[in-house]
Amino acid sequence: MRLALDTNVLAYAEGVNAGERREIALDLVRRLPQAIVALPVQVLGELFNVLVRKAGWSRGDARDALLTWRDSYPVIETSPKVTLTAADLATHYRLGIWDALILSAASEAGCRLLLSEDMQDGFTWGGVTVANPFAASRHPLLEDALARVKCSP
Repeated sequence: MRLALDTNVLAYAEGVNAGERREIALDLVRRLPQAIVALPVQVLGELFNVLVRKAGWSRGDARDALLTWRDSYPVIETSPKVTLTAADLATHYRLGIWDALILSAASEAGCRLLLSEDMQDGFTWGGVTVANPFAASRHPLLEDALARVKCSP
């Protein structure tokens, strides 16, 4: 099962609003195999803004963090098709355009899950289900992905 990470997972892993969510985010990125995780390019742009504007990082340090994440996981590019589909999603489901871009890119890349706390937990579109990894009870698809990791040799 392929999955995509949203900005909040990376931001928490970087220590923004540190606390319990940071530990959850770090646990996820440690446990989930790199081969099944992808990052929509939109996530990297949003992360840069969060690190600079919210966390007060220098632009150089934020850029270095982006490069580290880019080197860790494949990046899903935003094509014209993904952008137009995102506009349709934003219109039909009243999503923010940036969230719609992330969801559209995840679908185009064949992801089954999008780990995000910004969208409705359980929302499914284009073969992608949104799962909030910080919810009190994890979505069954996320539990399944983590269980498969435990069983892998």
